[in-house]
Amino acid sequence: MKRVEVVRANEVEVTPFVLEDFTTSDSMSVVFEPVSKKELKSLANELGLAYDDAQIAFSKKLINAYIKKR
Repeated sequence: MKRVEVVRANEVEVTPFVLEDFTTSDSMSVVFEPVSKKELKSLANELGLAYDDAQIAFSKKLINAYIKKR
């Protein structure tokens, strides 16, 4: 059995509920890491995709801009 203690209303401390005290901020945990051409080339090879250097450079710029924006 649990023990229950009866108290008066003036003995209880009431504080407002602040949601941020119980959640973590996603923006604090996100770290921007730029994508390299080497990573893109190895990923394309793993997926069996055909590519040239111009496509890799364009993809790198596009992905890095997208990540910075978020």
